[in-house]
Amino acid sequence: MTDVPVEHLDVHAFTVPTDGPDGAEEDGTLRWDSTTMVLVLAHAGGVTGLGFTYGETAVVRFIEDKLASVVRGRDALTPAASCHAMFTAIRNAGRPGLGAMAVSAVDIALWDLSARLLDVSLAQRLPACHDRVPVYGSGGFTNYPLNRLTDQLARWVEQGIPRVKLKTGRHPDDDPQRLTAARKAVGDETELFTDANGALTPKQAQYWARRYHEEWDVRWFEEPVSSADLEGLRRVRDRAPAPLEVAAGEYGFILRDFTNLLDHGSVDCLQADVTRCGGVTGLLSVAGLASARQIDLSAHCAPAVSAHAFCAVERLRHLEYFHDHTRVESLLFEGVLSPDRGALHPDPGRPGLGLTVKWPDAEPYRIHGSIPSPEHARFS
Repeated sequence: MTDVPVEHLDVHAFTVPTDGPDGAEEDGTLRWDSTTMVLVLAHAGGVTGLGFTYGETAVVRFIEDKLASVVRGRDALTPAASCHAMFTAIRNAGRPGLGAMAVSAVDIALWDLSARLLDVSLAQRLPACHDRVPVYGSGGFTNYPLNRLTDQLARWVEQGIPRVKLKTGRHPDDDPQRLTAARKAVGDETELFTDANGALTPKQAQYWARRYHEEWDVRWFEEPVSSADLEGLRRVRDRAPAPLEVAAGEYGFILRDFTNLLDHGSVDCLQADVTRCGGVTGLLSVAGLASARQIDLSAHCAPAVSAHAFCAVERLRHLEYFHDHTRVESLLFEGVLSPDRGALHPDPGRPGLGLTVKWPDAEPYRIHGSIPSPEHARFS
């Protein structure tokens, strides 16, 4: 099969309220009451591929105004070429941030489309090094009461997930009680992770890194300080007691964001979000950087895509099985994967990402677009 032109893109957006206390969730630096998915459908050869990102509705306008015309008519079997063309086209509009998220959603849709045209799973379409992606349960928001926090973490452990993460740093004085309850709930054998979302200063983070290690055997300290503070991250990493590791990278949009973290020695484990870093094409470049620096790469969220894309990451560590995203993806899609023995296993018998949109279920949450006609919603 050669030269199957992309016919057009459809863009949809859905906003799903959180199920947190008082209708909101909190981490170290942010409070939110909903999650918005921007969904892209790419059509070619009588087949539809899908991709998405989590962002604001401005991403919709960016795709419709700047990207749809760039990919229209391009070969659906060469998604990487389309990705490079999109990044070239948005030079003046802005590549980091919304621009990279828009490109990511389209790029994922094109990779999914190409795999469906070839009748293989996306993991099989990629240069896969793995057939599964280990996960860690992630939630534990700072506004959860203790019983909800412990129930959530314990439930993941009961499902066979051997590592879990909770948010810290918003109210540091409350964190010892939360960590003690978390450790009791998951037992001594489960790896315990924390994520401050950049809430702390370097000195505060160094203090908490020692306590995390000594009192609760925490193994992973994510964004102890802002990811923009490369020197602060490095200082925390240098002073953190082993085996606690410092991680960051989820806000990497372009390749330079990742080289900056690596050049400064800011992390023990690098993170990347396939829905932010330029999609599958961008992720492959980040994976190459990680391999060259001999550092592991961890997947940030979006498990429906990451479970396939990160099979192509040589230095794969694990995937953040994030409460909000697993909830939204299960609501909107048929075919989402569930953890099995602590990992997600892409199904080689389902083409592409193996997903179809549950249009009737999604409709109450729609904020952009309309239900596509049957011929424009055909998934192979």
